[in-house]
Amino acid sequence: MNLRFRLLMTSLFSLSASFCVTSFLASTAQAQPVQGVYVGGAGGVSFNQDQVVRLNKFMPGGRDKYSPGATAVTSLGYGLGNGFRVEIEGNYRNNQLKQQNLGSYKAHGEGRQQTYGFMANALFDMDVGSPYIFPYFGAGIGYGWSSMNGVKLRTSDNRLTEHLGGTFGNFSYQAIGGLSFPTPWVVGLSFTTEYRFWTMLGPQSHTADVWGTQGGYNTTHAYSQARGNRDTTTYFNHSILLGLRYEFNPAPPPTAPIQEAPIVPQSTKARTYLVFFAWDSYALDSRATSIVKEAAQAYNSVRSTRIEADGYTDSSAAPNEQGKRYNVALSLKRARSIKAELIKNGVPASSIDIHGYGSEHPLVPTGPNVREPQNRRVEIILH
Repeated sequence: MNLRFRLLMTSLFSLSASFCVTSFLASTAQAQPVQGVYVGGAGGVSFNQDQVVRLNKFMPGGRDKYSPGATAVTSLGYGLGNGFRVEIEGNYRNNQLKQQNLGSYKAHGEGRQQTYGFMANALFDMDVGSPYIFPYFGAGIGYGWSSMNGVKLRTSDNRLTEHLGGTFGNFSYQAIGGLSFPTPWVVGLSFTTEYRFWTMLGPQSHTADVWGTQGGYNTTHAYSQARGNRDTTTYFNHSILLGLRYEFNPAPPPTAPIQEAPIVPQSTKARTYLVFFAWDSYALDSRATSIVKEAAQAYNSVRSTRIEADGYTDSSAAPNEQGKRYNVALSLKRARSIKAELIKNGVPASSIDIHGYGSEHPLVPTGPNVREPQNRRVEIILH
């Protein structure tokens, strides 16, 4: 009774600690929300720790040793959308009994211990800043059964033979830690890899028929057969699993917040007008004079402090120093013709700056000797 009480207290303490750690990390980490119903399944390797067998009137005490076996888990759950999820689980484990260490000698095992159970789990998924990997952890409580049907133990000298049988059930609990890897080609599907520690409260009692000269309490008298209960006081299992999880209603990817563009006061924004020229000319046509008049009206209406006229040419002049000087002179003539027209429309001459840049800064990039109409221009800039 004391052993059961200690194991029960241990399980309650472990679950409480898991819940506290989960709550703490939930408050400090951003959750990757699993939203709505999901299903999962996994399979892997099961490792039983040595199990302590209690000495009694008929059965010798010792430790059972097991070989690695197989395990499978299936689950149905619901994600709350904030990182937490809850699920119900069915599990199965199968490990071959390798031997029982009886102290002074060993009995070799035949057959398998099979355990299965149902659990209720609470888990938390964490967002670590990567869309490709999400750690999770949790704990669960439930009920499990241990079956020893068809299991045999026999010493090498045949002094002792045990035939075990029966199924025993009791409360169980577990701890879970794993990683999920969302698949980009199927929304809602994730690969999972995880570790589980699972245990069932004891002692677990299975029936046993014993033949031999070695009974409980070191008795040495011979008997043909004895029947009683064989009590296993500990059961601790470790499992490594690989699996899949599918969410039926995955959360949509987060959208970036929309940032409004800052409002720039009209009075501080430069305004540009373009006036185009015929080839090798600085004369203004009717369209050009109309644009200059519009620029002058804008200057007076927005109270600009300065107006700039920058002249340009195309690249049709000779590609040498003489051609460069010619282009600069032509672009300056174009800027002067614009300045004269601005003055006619009421812009003070002292407010106008002119420049001639030749074929530099083309609107349309070209090679040499190209007559590009959009590069033969003056840019009127209001500041």
